[in-house]
Amino acid sequence: MDEARPTSGAAAHGLVPLFPPGLQAIYGECRRLYPEQANPLQVTAIVKYWLGGPDPLDYISMYRNMGCAAQDVQEHWHYVSFGLSDLYGDNRVHEFTGADGPSGFGFELTFRLKREVGETAPPTWPAELMQGLARYVFQSENTFCSGDHVSWHSPLDNSESRIQHMLLTEDPQMHPIQTPFGSVSFLQIVGVCTEELQAAQQWNGQGILELMRGIRVSGGPWLITDMRRGETIFDIDPHLQERVDQGIETEGSNLSGVSAKCVWDDLSRPPEDEEDSRSICIGSQPRRLSDKDTEQIRETLRKGLEFNSKPALPPITSQKQGHERPHYTSSLMFSLSSLRSRRSRKDSLESDSSAAIVPHELVRTRQLESVHLKFNQESGTLLPLCLRGRLLHGRHFTYKSIHGDTAITFVSTGVEGAFATEEHPYAAHGPWLQILLTEEFVEQMLGDIQELNTREETKLPKEYSWPEKKLKISVLPDAVFDNPLQ
Repeated sequence: MDEARPTSGAAAHGLVPLFPPGLQAIYGECRRLYPEQANPLQVTAIVKYWLGGPDPLDYISMYRNMGCAAQDVQEHWHYVSFGLSDLYGDNRVHEFTGADGPSGFGFELTFRLKREVGETAPPTWPAELMQGLARYVFQSENTFCSGDHVSWHSPLDNSESRIQHMLLTEDPQMHPIQTPFGSVSFLQIVGVCTEELQAAQQWNGQGILELMRGIRVSGGPWLITDMRRGETIFDIDPHLQERVDQGIETEGSNLSGVSAKCVWDDLSRPPEDEEDSRSICIGSQPRRLSDKDTEQIRETLRKGLEFNSKPALPPITSQKQGHERPHYTSSLMFSLSSLRSRRSRKDSLESDSSAAIVPHELVRTRQLESVHLKFNQESGTLLPLCLRGRLLHGRHFTYKSIHGDTAITFVSTGVEGAFATEEHPYAAHGPWLQILLTEEFVEQMLGDIQELNTREETKLPKEYSWPEKKLKISVLPDAVFDNPLQ
């Protein structure tokens, strides 16, 4: 292990111990679990991030966990990261803000991988996976929370495995710790199949994780990832799909918004004015929006997802391609706790949420008579989730375009502070369109777009129209959004 450089900073009398306190605190929690493994195998960043290296995690320790026969927990490898929290307290990586708040980003990552028969050393690919997630956190400054899901679209180990996405939850053995630089919790990565990820989107990550804990081969009580698992939890126990469907019906979805390929057009304007439909608008002053529990829209617009068929982060490689620090866009898929509804039947929008798109003071709200919404296929398949899992539960759902500042927010009549109203259900605030849908209209739309519930490829383009509501929705090929000339 590299020795820390003595520098001035948080330590008393200007002296920093050779063994950094933040690092020591995490090691202490690891030693509590593994007293017989004082010197575990470790992956180390060759050039530390604070010296210009590409990998934010200084270390990933790898332990052999014997499991727990009493709980039917199988033997596995346990990986623990060092670097998302503040290890040094001297501002070299994280701003030192004292011991009362979170240390750095406030968490470290862990991962539990089933030990294969005859395996004498842990595979190192999980370390690269953890570095990829850490790079995203550092570049975006978006933190992870228990219940989040990450859309990876590629086998986690670059094999032919069905385990191609991740859910995040509290590590079952590692306790939150208090360091001199703040608190640190431990979030465990859990590998999941595409069908399980989709269920987490439609319902919530914690619900799916709870189902997985009840099945040994899908993780068991400690949620151990088995890259050779060939069956989803729904293949193993078909009755679990009914549990998910019931959960969606009674609780709705925790996914508040996504970044997507989408656009909206104002059909109530003459064609020559179309270019201005998402520029500064003149009209009536917007109503003052509620400032209750509503960071949801702003967080959605800031942290939302990109839908594509490519890996969300660069694929894992065994060799580094130089030390240039990459730039990442917000291209992971989350069900962030900051996006979750805090009330069961009433949501609200935040007073400055529109400022996430355009300066509030420069833009007035305009009521529209007729609108046309356009989505790519992957975004379109989430319309049933938006309507059934969100609006029918008194919530809202936002599509934020990955191309520019355009955004579309669907709101129900139970959402407080929206500038769309039942009298004027379509309202634009600069490039941000709000659409208010009554429960009766939502039910009608769900029946009309029923085919979007399937995950099979649909022949495009697909158009849905409700003339009496002056609303049209088109599901179009990606090329329409990727090529502005089309």
